[in-house]
Amino acid sequence: MADLIEELVEAGVHFGHQSRKWNPRMKPFLLFKKSGVHIINVEETVRQLDEASEFLSNLALEGKQILFVGCKRQAQDAVRAAAETCGQFFVNHRWLGGTLTNIETIRKSISRLDYLEGLEKSPDFKKMSKKEIASLNRERAKLFRNLQGMRRMKGLPDAIVVVDSAREDIAVNEARRLNIPVVAIVDSNADPDLIDYPIAGNDDAIRSVRIILQNLIDPIIAATDGGRLVKQKRPDQD
Repeated sequence: MADLIEELVEAGVHFGHQSRKWNPRMKPFLLFKKSGVHIINVEETVRQLDEASEFLSNLALEGKQILFVGCKRQAQDAVRAAAETCGQFFVNHRWLGGTLTNIETIRKSISRLDYLEGLEKSPDFKKMSKKEIASLNRERAKLFRNLQGMRRMKGLPDAIVVVDSAREDIAVNEARRLNIPVVAIVDSNADPDLIDYPIAGNDDAIRSVRIILQNLIDPIIAATDGGRLVKQKRPDQD
């Protein structure tokens, strides 16, 4: 535990937001204020990581689906790497309203993406003008950017993992409406009561996001891959 606490501190996990932006419900997870910034109790973070990672690894062991969500710039690469490394799914560019609550519309968009990707092999392709092709290529690129991480997901996820629960409030609210468990990094400005498995931590620093995600996926990999780490880029590596 001591080693992990040291790693978390080195990654800046303990730095919250400015104290004037805090959510009072985060009080149990905060130590004090320093230079106008709340300091997060990383001992609580470690305890929460243990609970969340156990929950996720049990889901993965049962063959369940986990959707990683993080669309802010600091989280995009880490979210994608974490999901791909443990064989799960992700949204890291834009959360489309209704992604969970209107899943059929999302499935239709994915079917549209499949069609556009195979368009060059279609007889209709040769009949299209350059302007039409350019427009369809832009549509394809947009759909791919938004849906690439979940296009192989079958139905609704069994849990979502969120980086920055305050920013991704639409995703959190949709999951709550459908009783889908939410694991999320909650900074000092967030409401931990909205999250099933809150993890108190800095959600703005890239290193902080990466180390938290890594500690969530390592047990998933161990549970589903016999302890052998998948040979892909880890989210805590540059």
